[in-house]
Amino acid sequence: MREFDGVVSRREPSGSVHRIYLPFILLLLIFTPRVDSSWWYIGALGARVICDNIPGLVNKQRQLCQRHPDLMQSIGEGAKEWIRECQHQFRHHRWNCSTLERDHTVFGRVMLRSSREAAFVYAISSAGVVYAITRACSQGELKICGCDTNRRGRASDEEGDFDWGGCSDNINYGIKFAKAFVDARERMVKDARALMNLHNNRCGRMVLERNMRLECKCHGVSGSCTTRTCWMTLPKFRELGFILKDKYSHAIHVEPVKATRHKRPTFLKVKKPYSYRKPMDTDLVYIEKSPNYCEADPVTGSVGTQGRVCNKTLLHHPNGCDLMCCGRGYNTHQYSRVWQCNCKFFWCCYVRCNTCSERTEVYTCK
Repeated sequence: MREFDGVVSRREPSGSVHRIYLPFILLLLIFTPRVDSSWWYIGALGARVICDNIPGLVNKQRQLCQRHPDLMQSIGEGAKEWIRECQHQFRHHRWNCSTLERDHTVFGRVMLRSSREAAFVYAISSAGVVYAITRACSQGELKICGCDTNRRGRASDEEGDFDWGGCSDNINYGIKFAKAFVDARERMVKDARALMNLHNNRCGRMVLERNMRLECKCHGVSGSCTTRTCWMTLPKFRELGFILKDKYSHAIHVEPVKATRHKRPTFLKVKKPYSYRKPMDTDLVYIEKSPNYCEADPVTGSVGTQGRVCNKTLLHHPNGCDLMCCGRGYNTHQYSRVWQCNCKFFWCCYVRCNTCSERTEVYTCK
């Protein structure tokens, strides 16, 4: 892949940059124990300041970071979006994708393990980079890219012919840059975890690409659809989150395989006896089974579930008190709420309301 060309921006005064992005720095302090994905908090300080000082960036990542400061800012904004989505998808699970303030691993040392949680994080972060760059291209925020110029002329779908128009999202550019930047360190390490990370990075990008959708606008007299103008657009990021969460639930257990005359693993296969079937490109894969995340454990980085809110009426749901609290039991907290309700306006000119109240119970794990 050829190198990306761009313009290097001037160095921003470090003091003003720190003041602007300090809250984001606390959120996205280096996020992985191997420092192999320290790019996850790029965009927090500004291009040259951050690119020259992040430990763990390989030369290619640092060069791309310095050449494309505007892209790095988009990646930083995208990081905040996919972290929020990760936390939304796992809000009812023992591992809830919570960040640890001032912890250098951000999600805890769970990223040390080659678990299905790590698989999800790598997939959604890689897809998040593509998403952020593609969106910035279409919105005219980047000088180096714009709308997809390949969408020109006429085409057809199951509803008939249409004309390409509008601004089709340029996902090809987003994928190309993400592949060059995100995968750079993994391609240098070449161990079993690197193979897993590369696979899940690619899975995230492919899932996003395959869920691009066609949007059209009809033209004609009195609302008729004599002709259509269509363009390709990104799906909602929430939709992408649901798809990857489903793939997390059906993630494939794999193991590394060394080909003849190779000292290092060369590919991953499904972990079954006498099987050499490779996982599909759109499968999330993991090598190690996950810890149970029940108790706080500094070795695995689990923060435990003590104090987590649960639902005592759900028996077999991850958020049910039995599963969430790991059999330790739960505490019951009663709250009363009073508010004005059934308000009516009377002419002229006053409002009369009733007083409503309710008692609620909240359950938290012991």
